[in-house]
Amino acid sequence: MAPKKKSAKILRCPTCNELVTFDGEDFPFCSDRCRKIDLGKWASGVYKISSPILDPEVLEDLGAFGGGRNKSGDSHDE
Repeated sequence: MAPKKKSAKILRCPTCNELVTFDGEDFPFCSDRCRKIDLGKWASGVYKISSPILDPEVLEDLGAFGGGRNKSGDSHDE
């Protein structure tokens, strides 16, 4: 049995949905233009990465600056 020949993986450009190959020059985009469009979306805030803050120390630090509550539950705004 002969070993399988590895073929190039084909995906779609995240900007325009055109087919791109894994070994393409602008991977994962189809062109430099689509790469720049995507970069512009990140720079202008269209894309956002958000998740809840789970670290209690970070939450305390944010509360100290944002008028949140301290450990006793009292408001800092008083």
